Amino acid sequence: MIPDEIPLFSDVMALRPVAGMPGHYDGNLNEHWTIGPKPHGGVMIAMCANAAREAYAADGRAAHPIAVSANYLAAPDPGPVRLVTTVRKRGRRIGLVDVELVQERSDRGIRQGGQERSDSGIKHCVHAVVTLGEPEHDARPLFSHNPVTGLMDLEPPADLLPIGPGHPAAEINNLARGCDIRPLVVESVSAGDAPTFRIWVRPKVGPVDELFALMCGDISLPVPYAVGRRGWAPTVQLTAYLRGLPADGWLRVVCTTTEIGEDWFDEDHTVVDSAGRIVVQTRQLALVPAG
Repeated sequence: MIPDEIPLFSDVMALRPVAGMPGHYDGNLNEHWTIGPKPHGGVMIAMCANAAREAYAADGRAAHPIAVSANYLAAPDPGPVRLVTTVRKRGRRIGLVDVELVQERSDRGIRQGGQERSDSGIKHCVHAVVTLGEPEHDARPLFSHNPVTGLMDLEPPADLLPIGPGHPAAEINNLARGCDIRPLVVESVSAGDAPTFRIWVRPKVGPVDELFALMCGDISLPVPYAVGRRGWAPTVQLTAYLRGLPADGWLRVVCTTTEIGEDWFDEDHTVVDSAGRIVVQTRQLALVPAG
């Protein structure tokens, strides 16, 4: 029996087709999958990928979301959302689906130029373009540079506490209700050193699947944390690659950056499964928290 207090990742990924509106799906970004008051960016990436997968399979042609390129337009509130898909290509090996994640506005009066104007009542939150195909989970790479396995053991150290009661991240990271997240926190870095964050993560209940692995491509705290910039760091654009279907067990994640500017920073995640294979890679552009 699953304890009632443990939210399931499969529940937040559940989509319901909208009657009479092909390619439209209703979902619920509930409060368990948030960072602070807002839904987690990686959860929205996974939800968009799932909507694209569902739309593409509508005629029986199943495929996997091997690339997701998403622009974050506005932060939704926890609660109901709609995903609107448009299939752009059905090729022999590759498909392409546009996905809009939208939400009904709680306040339809939008002030613009000092005047109230009428609005459609819909807030556009995420625009994603999803490439579908077959990942190489069974193929041996011709070349692979895996930055994770040399830095991280298969399982987290016994004394590395999960995010939970008493952990400094527990106050804002609500994903920890449904996930076992064990970050190796880097408080700061010396001049010239590059910050490298390491995280072990798995669902508390349920298997590791491709959507969960895509979500983990945004699991780290923002890298400006290492240079003393802490706070909200909104992602502007994120691209994720699904390189293979993950084996069940711990996912190991290494998060790095190339440059943290005054306004913008980049952040890369490499996600490796329990078999030692790279399953997800992501890169995002985000805003540096205010000093």
